Amino acid sequence: MKAILALENGTVYHGEAFGAPVTSPGEVCFNTSMTGYQEILTDPSYRGQIVTMTYPHIGNYGVNELDNESDAPQVSGFVVRELCGQPSSWRSRESLDSYLRRHHIPGLAGIDTRALTKLLRVGGAVRGVITSENISDKAAVALAREFSYLGRDFVKEITCAAPYDWDPEDKLSRKWSLVRGTRPSGAPPLTGEDYLQPLPPVKHNIVAYDFGIKKNILRRLRQHGFKVRVVPATTTPEKALESNPDGIFLSPGPGDPEALTYMHDIVRGIVGKKPLFGICLGHQVVSYALGGKTFKLKFGHRGGNQPVKDLTTGRVAITSQNHGFAVDSDTLPKEVEVTHVNLNDNTCEGLRHRELPLFSVQYHPEASPGPHDASYFFEEFSKMIDKSKS
Repeated sequence: MKAILALENGTVYHGEAFGAPVTSPGEVCFNTSMTGYQEILTDPSYRGQIVTMTYPHIGNYGVNELDNESDAPQVSGFVVRELCGQPSSWRSRESLDSYLRRHHIPGLAGIDTRALTKLLRVGGAVRGVITSENISDKAAVALAREFSYLGRDFVKEITCAAPYDWDPEDKLSRKWSLVRGTRPSGAPPLTGEDYLQPLPPVKHNIVAYDFGIKKNILRRLRQHGFKVRVVPATTTPEKALESNPDGIFLSPGPGDPEALTYMHDIVRGIVGKKPLFGICLGHQVVSYALGGKTFKLKFGHRGGNQPVKDLTTGRVAITSQNHGFAVDSDTLPKEVEVTHVNLNDNTCEGLRHRELPLFSVQYHPEASPGPHDASYFFEEFSKMIDKSKS
């Protein structure tokens, strides 16, 4: 079946359809990760976006239920150069085509994704529409121009409906490990428990705001000794603080941070009352709560190869990122220090308050997918809570 991707600038790409045979608009962006397409598809931060993978061959290891970052795909559409129709992995439960079809997400394969990526890098992010239905190129372009991304509150579409405790029985957060060496003769067969590392005891109780939280963030928090109570994005400061948590975590999420004024007010009511750590959208909302602003990047930072410099130590980390907006460093008050910068464009990648127990980063320490250079931030959060208690 044929399908098209039509952009608001009039460009139309013709290719092969996969996934669901529906029409879906979104902001078109690209991701440079070589693996991790399932985590990308299910990342709530991609709500309202059509994602293009720059790596040419996608779908080769299929899809499984354990690698989801949320309960369903969050993208509006998926674009690849070459789709693998016969995945090969012992973990695979279905093909990428079947998975997207089941969740009513359209895909497009067989186009020149290099040309599309270059268009986005030169001209910036654009609105688009994927369709395999009987729609003319002109009509599809018109649909792309009608779509609105800026100013829309995607967070309320994906935040949890009610508070919940993450992994209360400690069954979902343990790390996988490889069992090496020769098994003794007559030894019982390995079970799932043999491949899972034990979790540390709970050290801190925290509240995590769900702006679009990923499951691997929750797993990583528990692996670092945090017991996590997840609350909706609209939870008042009074409600979040009533259990006297040791700290507050602000998750990543989708959309334009400037439009989320209720979240600015909520975080403003928490600042200074408990140690606070924010990631990605959480980082941007923190900046608004402290008096700063954000701006839209030309084409965003999305992939597992973004170089970030720690201005305190001089150390450079390769990081996983997924965002289309950045904090404007010039708008931050004097009591806020920029701690990390992106070495590609010098944008703000981290900040901390000079007096209060508060820091945030623009990138993803949980790195799913991506490198783990920045995973130490979870331990930094724990140390900040210890210092605040003492």
